[in-house]
Amino acid sequence: MVVENRMTASAKFADILLPSVTPLEQDDIIQQGYQVDQSSLLIARKAIEPLFETRSQYDICAALSEKIGKLLGQPDLAAKYTEGRSQLDWVKHLYAQARAKKPELPESFDEASKIGLFKWFPMPQKVAFKAFRDDPAANPLKTPSGKIEIFSKRLWDLNQTWELPEGDAIYAIPVHEKTWEGPCDYEGMKKHPFQLIGHHYKGRAHSSYANIPWLEQVAPQQLWMNEADAAQRGIRHDDVVKVFNDRGAVVVRVKVTPRIMPGVLSLPQGAWYTPDKNGVDQGGCINTLTKTHMTPLAKGNPQHTNLVDVVKI
Repeated sequence: MVVENRMTASAKFADILLPSVTPLEQDDIIQQGYQVDQSSLLIARKAIEPLFETRSQYDICAALSEKIGKLLGQPDLAAKYTEGRSQLDWVKHLYAQARAKKPELPESFDEASKIGLFKWFPMPQKVAFKAFRDDPAANPLKTPSGKIEIFSKRLWDLNQTWELPEGDAIYAIPVHEKTWEGPCDYEGMKKHPFQLIGHHYKGRAHSSYANIPWLEQVAPQQLWMNEADAAQRGIRHDDVVKVFNDRGAVVVRVKVTPRIMPGVLSLPQGAWYTPDKNGVDQGGCINTLTKTHMTPLAKGNPQHTNLVDVVKI
């Protein structure tokens, strides 16, 4: 199931595709973090009503919770999800919470909506765990002991009870672990000698705006490669190369630069998967090369842990 407002690569793979709205078709409030104690607040009012059969993600989830509630015999499930509020009601509720922290904000939500953007300078300085540091007994942390824990009994228990893939572990204390396809995977590097990472790129926010042609002209998708590595393989700046491992292959232009260390390549994350008839990606999508092996605790994607090889085409 995919919720999208564009026909993205993910949408094309979806068994069920739920059409969502763009930011221009919904009311929203954007805060810096979960609390308005930093530098800005943005109230975004919708410019037009949702087109065709699109719905906001909030309305989609509210409708799904109602249907799921009926299937499970829990008729109040939708009410628990929405708490009786529409999306606009939630925006107003969150604004009221923001105003409690920033009383200088307009009292009227409608008046605040006309202004839209609020900024505070200088940005307030925060001291981490200040209340705890000032009085640990009166302000315990949300840990079992109420203190900063070097050894975590909670993580220890998870390691004893969770079923993990062979070789994986959840550690109760900080450790250095030689992970799969990392810089110490000497056996794997015999076949695929380069460490591939995927940094955030200036031309898009994750995968958003990756389909804008003029942004691609300004900031094209390129494989970053050190000058020494490129020279050894007869690769020059802007050559077309193939990056590959046993999971897939990507064809992309190369950026030869001293700004990345030898032995390491970087393919900026967020590019749209665009396979040719042979399944070779032409869009520069790093997910073509990453593992599906999730990290033990957070179940995260090993985005920066890939061994690959590269050849000039």
